[in-house]
Amino acid sequence: MADPKGFMKVERQLAERRNPAERVKDWDEVYPGSPGRAVLPIIRQQASRCMDCGIPFCHTGCPLGNLIPEWNDLIHLDQWRAATDRLHATNNFPEFTGRLCPAPCETACVVGINREPVTIKNIEVAIADKAWDDRRVIPVVPEWHTNKTVAVVGSGPAGLAAAQQLTRSGHTVVVYERADDIGGLLRYGIPEFKMEKKVLNRRLKQMRQEGTVFKPNTTIGVDITGEQLRDRFDAVVLAVGSTVPRDLPIPGRELSGIHQAMEFLPQANKVAVGKQVEGQITATGKHVVVIGGGDTGSDCIGTSLRQGAASVTQLEIMPTPPQERPGSQPWPTYPMILRVSTSHEEGEVGRLYSVSTSEFTGSDGRVTGLRLSEVALGAGGFAPVEGTEREIPADLVLLAMGFVGPERSGLVEELGVELDARGNIVRDDSFQTSVPGVFVAGDAGRGQSLIVWAIAEGRSAANGVDSFLQGSSVLPKPILPTERPLVV
Repeated sequence: MADPKGFMKVERQLAERRNPAERVKDWDEVYPGSPGRAVLPIIRQQASRCMDCGIPFCHTGCPLGNLIPEWNDLIHLDQWRAATDRLHATNNFPEFTGRLCPAPCETACVVGINREPVTIKNIEVAIADKAWDDRRVIPVVPEWHTNKTVAVVGSGPAGLAAAQQLTRSGHTVVVYERADDIGGLLRYGIPEFKMEKKVLNRRLKQMRQEGTVFKPNTTIGVDITGEQLRDRFDAVVLAVGSTVPRDLPIPGRELSGIHQAMEFLPQANKVAVGKQVEGQITATGKHVVVIGGGDTGSDCIGTSLRQGAASVTQLEIMPTPPQERPGSQPWPTYPMILRVSTSHEEGEVGRLYSVSTSEFTGSDGRVTGLRLSEVALGAGGFAPVEGTEREIPADLVLLAMGFVGPERSGLVEELGVELDARGNIVRDDSFQTSVPGVFVAGDAGRGQSLIVWAIAEGRSAANGVDSFLQGSSVLPKPILPTERPLVV
């Protein structure tokens, strides 16, 4: 390590964010310039806090196998080119993960046993952003072509990672996307204030220059059948995500003004980049209630505040998380603690825990409120606490309660791939489904998870496809399908 006492001499310091009162007036990223540029003044000192410990437990939190101690050391030594090479050796898109990953690597950091952990996420995004600024991220064109063809269905992080790896291995890769632009949730699920789309666009430009072909506005199972897809390509990778949202079938659900988060967020994302959306769902002047306490719910909050909501309330059925790591979740696991997102900083957001909604109320066919009560967890699950029922106003209700698997109608049914008890696509250790030549990566096979798992699965599936097409592969394989994430 460059400074053996760095973790003792230097305190943890995060990149400074823009003032919340300023940033709710626009859709720019919450950091001045970019997250990477915002952290540059303190980056070398923060990197010096890495202990380069004998057993780097940060690796247990990162399915990509990122060489974290190595690039921390290189940054402290001001060797940016070498750090960039080490980062890209394991991660196709560090500028995405450095912005969007909740950093389970940091909760597994050895320094974090009795001190504040190393700011791994900030260092990662600084390396990535500076590499782009210095024009060190260039196309990696294959030296030869295999004359093999691969179709990747879905252009989220899993599909893009698989496509880039397979293109670089010499295969002809076509990525199909049913939306009007490439990127999946990176494009239409993640708000601009978390990741501006220019960050995605520059990476897609690199992939096009490498030879990857993108086909948006194409629904496999409608525009092209599953049988036609298999006839045209030597292998197929399903990276369709877990897109069936969990619903809340209670009285009043039929009222207008109640929407899934993924109806609301894509429209806001399109408008933020200048596109027209007919009949857009907006929070302007409305009492907004977000049901669900995860990242998607947080994105709904930040979007609603920027649209000028009259009030925003977030409901969560689970109890209020503790401020500190509980004893039942020891290091190096990812603890369920109370976290404040950038969206929570931006306005007076009511956060109600241990509550459950029993009914939506309305007038003239439109939602005007919802009835909720406090709940307690018992042997039979959550039960209402007597005498706690009340009603709160709601002109717009956004359901952000997660997803329950890939859509079965269309491509999945046409291909006849086997599903597990959770509704996810079954795959073997090579990420191949029950149908030979058809592979799966990301949430469609694993279930709803993190961006780092999606990229790791895309890289692993690419190894399986490459081996299927050529008999063996030199592409890295970070994980096996049986490995489960620390965070779901």
